[in-house]
Amino acid sequence: MGGYSISLNEDALVSNEQLHLYGVLDGATSLHPYRGSNNETGGYLASQVIKHYLESLLPEDTADLNLKQLVIQANIRLRAKMEEAGINMSDKAALWTSSLALIRVEDHYVDFAQVGDCMIIACYEDGSFRAVSRDQVAHIDFQSKQIWEKAIGNGTVKRDELWELVKPTIMQNKSKMNTISGYSVLSGEPQMADFIEFGRINRIQLKSLLLVSDGLFPHTELGGEQVDVIKELTASIEQLALTGYAEWLVNLELSDKDCLRYPRFKVSDDKTGIRLMFD
Repeated sequence: MGGYSISLNEDALVSNEQLHLYGVLDGATSLHPYRGSNNETGGYLASQVIKHYLESLLPEDTADLNLKQLVIQANIRLRAKMEEAGINMSDKAALWTSSLALIRVEDHYVDFAQVGDCMIIACYEDGSFRAVSRDQVAHIDFQSKQIWEKAIGNGTVKRDELWELVKPTIMQNKSKMNTISGYSVLSGEPQMADFIEFGRINRIQLKSLLLVSDGLFPHTELGGEQVDVIKELTASIEQLALTGYAEWLVNLELSDKDCLRYPRFKVSDDKTGIRLMFD
């Protein structure tokens, strides 16, 4: 198994070897700023609460629970932590949130669960691959990216100014968390349970599984043809390995610090991935 994560970020990597349970988490800072006792952001706390719960599980804890139920339990614990911290649970913009991609490996199959925009990709012995999950946030981000790109075309060249232009749309989109017109995310809201995607794939000819947070997604160049994220990501990791690809992507992002050539909301988003190889 290979893994990659840059330090001091809101992502987290889940590894519970005893349960063959692995995952990636992508915490998101609330729009109403919160800082914990050690200056932690809400996004960091969200991913850490979920990580610690999943890694603390023992076989006897999960004997009668599927992955969907484990994700629901993690969400309940996230809510409890926010309530302890005095977060207003009726204010979506104040909630600590995290996306998740989670798998549990068995001898003949792999169970999965996914929330938000973390992704799971299955690669096979014949060179084919498929996205096991769907990016639940892409349609929401598309609206904001259109505003960003239009502003660049109108002459705005500072990232701070571009951010101010898209911020109202992003704030509005927060109100759509865990609704039928919005997107799924672990947020402590009970409604999240209705939007977990989960299931099972078999291990016939399965060569590897790739779990990534969206910070590892390849970028589309301004004015260029839309990148096939899954195809480009899979091919790049096959060629460079997970760590090599992540380092290449960070260097690309640092060469475009105002996010003009490759329109995006952060210079370099947090990056976490797991590549699980099968014999």
